[in-house]
Amino acid sequence: MTVETPARFSPLAEWQDRLAQSPAGFQVRELPCLTQLTLRVQPGGAAAKAVESCLGVTLPGPLRAELSGDVEVLWMGPDEWLLVAPDGRQDDLPARLRSAIGDEFATVTDVSAQRTTLALSGDLVRTVLAQGCAIDLDPRVTPAGSCLTTLLAQAPVTLVVHDGAASGVRLLVRSSFASYLAAWLVDACTEYR
Repeated sequence: MTVETPARFSPLAEWQDRLAQSPAGFQVRELPCLTQLTLRVQPGGAAAKAVESCLGVTLPGPLRAELSGDVEVLWMGPDEWLLVAPDGRQDDLPARLRSAIGDEFATVTDVSAQRTTLALSGDLVRTVLAQGCAIDLDPRVTPAGSCLTTLLAQAPVTLVVHDGAASGVRLLVRSSFASYLAAWLVDACTEYR
């Protein structure tokens, strides 16, 4: 018996046209099928140091994200990080990490199908997000590199600020909430058209 791996898909494929019609100051695009790996490791331990050496970046501390080449490392908890990389890295990145970790204790789990990513940009990002998020996105409070797990319109998201003006934000949302969040974003920016 042959078991086929299902094709990866975009949970927001049917939303692309509506998301593209956002106002000039608020652009939304889905970044589907990114490689996403959960890393569980004891901070400062031998396995963590091996991972840092492999990635070329120090594992970020609370509420922070770091970028190393095409791999973004997001702090998710005291001993948990989410590694986000382009599609196609689902095989080589875990293999490299497991090889670096060796016999030390750590876990690397592929969770790529769990979430999709929305890239938001433009001058209205903070204004639109403020309608459904309690996080203060003022650059003095959430500078570039901030990584927060929060609710946006009651949907759980991981919000990553990519530039100092907080006008470049990525939202990582579970696939099961993706359509709901897309509908909310389209509605929230309607008054700015």
